[in-house]
Amino acid sequence: MKKRFTLFILLLSLWSFGLFAQTVPSPKSHFGFDIGDDYKLATFSQSEAYFKKVADASDRVKLVEIGKTEYGRSHPMMIVTAPANFDKLDRYKEISQTLARAEITKEEAEKLVVEGKPVVWIDGGLHANEVVGPHQLIETLYQLASRTDDETLKILDNVIILLVHANPDGMEIMSDWYMRKDNPEDRDQNIPILYQKYVGHDNNRDFYMNNMSEAANMSLQQYVEWIPQIIYNHHQSGPAGTVVAGPPYRDPFNHVFDPLIITSLDGVGAAMINRMNQEDKPGYTRLDGSVFSTWWNGGLRTTPYYHNIIGILTEIIGNPTPSTVPLVPDRLIPNNGTPYPVTPQDWHFRRSIDYSVSLNYAILNHAVRHGDELLSNIYLMGRNSIDKGSKDNWTMYPKYAKAVQDAFEASQKKKSEDDEDAVYYGFRSGIPKQFYDSVYNDPERRDPRGYILSADQPDFPTAIKFLNALIKSGILVHKATEDFSVNGKSYPAGSYIVKTNQAFRPHVIDMFEPQDHPNDFLYPGGPPIRPYDAAGWTLAYQMGSEIDRIMEDFDGPFERMPYGEILQPESKSLVNGSGFLLDARGNNSFMAVNDLLQAKVKVYRTNSSLGGMPAGSFYVGSAGKKVLEKAASEYGVYPVAARGVPNGATEIEPARIGLFDYYGGSMPSGWVRWMMEQFHFPFELVFPQEIDNGSLNDKFDVLVFIGPGIPSENSRSYNRRQPDENEIPEEYRHMLGGISVDKSIPELREFIENGGNVITVGSATDLAYHLDLPVEDALVEMGPNGEPRPLSGEKYYVPGSVLEMHVDNSVPINYGMGGNAYIMFNRSPVFKLSPNAGIAGVKPIAWFGEEEPLKSGWAWGQSYLKNGVTAFEAQIGKGKLYAFGPEITFRAQSHGTFKMLFNGLYK
Repeated sequence: MKKRFTLFILLLSLWSFGLFAQTVPSPKSHFGFDIGDDYKLATFSQSEAYFKKVADASDRVKLVEIGKTEYGRSHPMMIVTAPANFDKLDRYKEISQTLARAEITKEEAEKLVVEGKPVVWIDGGLHANEVVGPHQLIETLYQLASRTDDETLKILDNVIILLVHANPDGMEIMSDWYMRKDNPEDRDQNIPILYQKYVGHDNNRDFYMNNMSEAANMSLQQYVEWIPQIIYNHHQSGPAGTVVAGPPYRDPFNHVFDPLIITSLDGVGAAMINRMNQEDKPGYTRLDGSVFSTWWNGGLRTTPYYHNIIGILTEIIGNPTPSTVPLVPDRLIPNNGTPYPVTPQDWHFRRSIDYSVSLNYAILNHAVRHGDELLSNIYLMGRNSIDKGSKDNWTMYPKYAKAVQDAFEASQKKKSEDDEDAVYYGFRSGIPKQFYDSVYNDPERRDPRGYILSADQPDFPTAIKFLNALIKSGILVHKATEDFSVNGKSYPAGSYIVKTNQAFRPHVIDMFEPQDHPNDFLYPGGPPIRPYDAAGWTLAYQMGSEIDRIMEDFDGPFERMPYGEILQPESKSLVNGSGFLLDARGNNSFMAVNDLLQAKVKVYRTNSSLGGMPAGSFYVGSAGKKVLEKAASEYGVYPVAARGVPNGATEIEPARIGLFDYYGGSMPSGWVRWMMEQFHFPFELVFPQEIDNGSLNDKFDVLVFIGPGIPSENSRSYNRRQPDENEIPEEYRHMLGGISVDKSIPELREFIENGGNVITVGSATDLAYHLDLPVEDALVEMGPNGEPRPLSGEKYYVPGSVLEMHVDNSVPINYGMGGNAYIMFNRSPVFKLSPNAGIAGVKPIAWFGEEEPLKSGWAWGQSYLKNGVTAFEAQIGKGKLYAFGPEITFRAQSHGTFKMLFNGLYK
């Protein structure tokens, strides 16, 4: 009887599941087409409506909003799991947080591992032109919400799934544009604007800084709220001749994160490629079959590594417009990178959707089978991090291995000089351990135990912005409640402390300490292998904050800040005075000045140091008191009382600023657009046609060119792929065109000669060559024909890295800067001034010295940078050209050099 009753309950359960499945709306019933149909894309508005329908119909799905996008849309996340798990959802989240932060004993952790369930994050749509991503998310949601097979039910019972749309704005823009034409074969993805409001593709370069709303929303879920054990980030497109690139990834991997991350990637990668092979889905490539490594921090799938989370990236082919798998003969040879090659063939959108859903299921099945390991390992990695931060630890950087080898070779040289019969140690026998000890017991080479950001530094609000970037990434921060001292140095109350004895220690070390990228060449003496993104990025350097590294254990009157709680500058009352000085070293001073100018309050700049503040600081009379009270309470800007306009001070006015952009959108320009809004600079976008139309002085005082747009030195024009103007809406036609030597450059010359200023950054500094200034490229050599040619990669190569340059802070464009500055150098221009440059009105304002400038990352052939000019100003008629080779506004991260732009935005 009992068996019959059990069978009845089972049949009733299966029947109810079948009935339930019928109530979940299919994508076709909602969108009018199946996901993956050729020439069909869903918009985000349609998708959001579908998410709501499924959540309403299914007790397996809960739809939540994790924030707003930059355009103000809802940013959705679907929590998908078995209905019974929702009653304990808060508890499962708490367990995931507790294990990840590892602030409990091993015994307590073991109990939570048994009680908890693994959490898996799957997203789509971050890069909106990679349209497989958001559409596989729709299909995956439907299948998880409707299927009743054993595999799906087991996944739902055992896993908490977070399905996250990574870029709602971008999907709306891209899908609307693609579907606007009636004839399917005429459809394209050449949108006129960036698919993220400010930064387009760079929205996947923001995950340790979290400037953009979308990045901040997702980081809050990933590192504060849910802390998943696996994060799967869908992208396109796979390398030519393959279908999909996935884990494991090629070397190098970063030296600071736990080795369990790398081996866990192997495990998840094996589950993914095995499923592809089991389902006869060829074309998966891995390892050196693609360009992706685990070195760089800052991407949606790479920042997780520094938080002990398994980050997965796949890049898959596919588009609603049918395509083909191209013939690449080398890809037809099975190898460890591509064990099961795909043959050349036609390819339809639906096949990419099917591959993607299978890959999702592979990861979810891995979480079912290895859930206890995933939960246990994230705790173990966190505990390892806390232990490392609680004692002396030496990270195994390449520079230390070299130091061991150098010490040995120096010893052997001395031995051979003293004793011809000295024993030589080779590769077979290794070298004596004493040489290891000489490096890895050297106290100067230890990792710090923590960092102190003193509240009395000149630009403390920027230091707080740095701390907030860490806090958004789940880092634990302490605040001093009283004055204290460490190692004989006194610090005021309100200072902040970041210790390394915390679970996310790899991220802490990575943000404060220099990266040491290994020399990575195709073969000895051959060309360099380009890093996937930057080679070095140390945020503490980029922010320009004053930070003390503390090597010994330390404590004090420290208050622990709640995880994820954003810091605010301390609010202070404005001191009484008939006038006030604002420090030029503080970035937020520019925010206050712009508010003052908007309020029609007179502002002056000093031409010498005064009251402990450097030249270029701002003086404001009593008429600005109300605005300054707001600055003191909200911006952390604390004016100092002063009497009367200082001698030699000059009144400034807001400049009419034109920021260059072009059809399709410039990401470097977009970052600056966001920066100007944050710091309250008024500006207009200016496009090539407006430049060509002339009369620029009637509209602008300053033109800003950031990165691409100016033709290279020997080119006649800079043209991007552009549509016929008759094929696009009229509202975008003014964006078309490109800068040309014949038409645009003369207009820019006239603008400067008539008193306008032009600021160029990065490749835009090529304008100097077109203006025939007495400057040359410093990174060239003479070829066989006696003509200069760029240095080869075998001789010189500096990918994105942090370098240090000298700064002339006596010139107004550099007011508020120190004598040296850390700069983001990304294969940036370096100049050599001709002997007659000074006579011609060209003056260096920043340069490299005799010393090697690399501070973080990778720089091969640094000798070529010696004494190179990194920035100069040129007087041309009544106006000036400013040329900054390094990226002084890099991804709105390099706050330490923002002033080099801001100073030029007044008249």
